[in-house]
Amino acid sequence: MSTWFFDTWIYPVKLKRLSDIRRKELRQAAFAVLQREGIAGATLEKVAAHAGASKGIVLHYFRNKQELFEHAMREANTVLRDAVIARLRWARTPMERLDAVVEGNFEPHLFQPPLCHAWLSLCAEVPRDEKLARIQRVIHARMRSNLLSGLRGLASPSEAEDIALGVTALIDGLWLRLALRPGSMSREQAIRQVKGHVTARLAMREPVTAGA
Repeated sequence: MSTWFFDTWIYPVKLKRLSDIRRKELRQAAFAVLQREGIAGATLEKVAAHAGASKGIVLHYFRNKQELFEHAMREANTVLRDAVIARLRWARTPMERLDAVVEGNFEPHLFQPPLCHAWLSLCAEVPRDEKLARIQRVIHARMRSNLLSGLRGLASPSEAEDIALGVTALIDGLWLRLALRPGSMSREQAIRQVKGHVTARLAMREPVTAGA
């Protein structure tokens, strides 16, 4: 087999994979620094130190701090999305789908004060950063879609939309509360609050007619 084959196909693929791995490591390091420092205290130097790299290496993969923390938010969003998807795979009924979405958003390893604080720091930048705002819209759109897939058949379309909005607001608010007041609630308490809201709203719903 020719050297050309290795140079043209295998070596670039290997480089691409190494590059992807390095970028992922830096995204994870950035989110870890956000948990500890918040957006104001997070710097490229601190991210580099956490990743065991130099600031120059960080800037080789990301143009600036803003781009790095945008990718850090995407990384965190991916972890949360995967947690929900894993639970949805086991859901067989509409209520099980609702439970999967709610419980997935309060995974034990995710619903922790440092992670909530990191999310709070990133969300505080959303009004000033269109890329972060776009990521936030994607997150809310996905949550809405997942909730409506469970509410379909349990409530009318307009009621389902209203319940989904309430659940999303509650989840956001509970993450915010834990970020501001560490230790103020447990995962179980947070889940009870959201499921209690869903149960109460479904008890008040109008009967769903065929074809609704």
